[in-house]
Amino acid sequence: MPRPARPARPPADRPRADHPRADRPHGTGRKTSRPKVDHRTRQKAHEYELDALSGLERVAETELAAVPLARDIRGPRFWYPGDPDRLTRMKSVIAVYRIQTWDVPRPRGLLGNQQLSELTEYLRSVVQVGHHASFRIGAAGRESSVMQRLAEELEQGLNLPHDPENGELLIRLRPELDGPGWDVLARITPRPLSARAWRVCNMHGGLNATIAYAVHKLAGQREEDRIFNPMSGSGTLLIERELMGPSAAMVGVDIDQRAVDCAKSNIHAAKRDIEVACIDALHTGLPARSFDLIVGDLPWGDAIGTHVDNEALYPAFLSEMHRLTSKQGRLAVITHEIRLFERVLQNQQKWHAQELLQVASGGHHPKVYLLHKR
Repeated sequence: MPRPARPARPPADRPRADHPRADRPHGTGRKTSRPKVDHRTRQKAHEYELDALSGLERVAETELAAVPLARDIRGPRFWYPGDPDRLTRMKSVIAVYRIQTWDVPRPRGLLGNQQLSELTEYLRSVVQVGHHASFRIGAAGRESSVMQRLAEELEQGLNLPHDPENGELLIRLRPELDGPGWDVLARITPRPLSARAWRVCNMHGGLNATIAYAVHKLAGQREEDRIFNPMSGSGTLLIERELMGPSAAMVGVDIDQRAVDCAKSNIHAAKRDIEVACIDALHTGLPARSFDLIVGDLPWGDAIGTHVDNEALYPAFLSEMHRLTSKQGRLAVITHEIRLFERVLQNQQKWHAQELLQVASGGHHPKVYLLHKR
């Protein structure tokens, strides 16, 4: 069938009668549409601060840059006029705090009538967001008479019990970073964001969820990836990746049935469908080149495994994962056995490795490496 002919254009000096500009004088009467405005930008903005594990700051800043309306970003501090609920969905940070500064030379100044009234109103606005059921003060000298009196005043003003150890509204006081006053930070959620809602089962030595998120972001998130998590433990690496988006396949194995059962409980709580089996990661029987991304949190030799065992485990692990990784695949490794792992890397010729980051977590300073086949 021949292509339908285009309708002939009317001569330039004879505009069609039905043309919307036919009877409009040139240069006048032109209607212009108003630019679309996000009305959330007109809402009052509040200042916030992110709390991330040392070593994950850049990952947190990258995630924050993708939050619409976040502005005046200065490291972990920024202004935001939108719904604070959006900030509670961040995955790379331990917590998000509202922050406000008072022009007082020391915390005692917060007990003045005007300052105390402002402080109470500020904290009430945070409670309206997080629905906290109690509060605590985290500051140097929290046992001092000034802090005790401040806690008593806030207990009455907020109508919340003061729980010094487990209070849900964590209030931090510190000297202003670039001025003479004092900052008051209030965590906007009752629990740390790193305490994931899906974690109904925990195991000693389990990986912090923010580290798992960062590892997957830095290793690369691809929908076509077939993902393998050897020594999967309670399932943190599996669940965090599944929540980030689709993948071609995802499998986890662990030699400990208790860990497999724990992972299955967490996966069920996360309302996800991930295959986890009780199998030795070094003897899976799987075909070569089965996976495009392998992510492993290797035993650190303290809570799980021993240093002696790791001497044999680490070389065997690299060899078997090389067999299971596709030609262009990646292997991400998390370990605190840094000297051992780097020595093993030097003594092999199959992998090219790069260090992604080092993070402080629970008194440890594990490193994350990304390996590609040579």
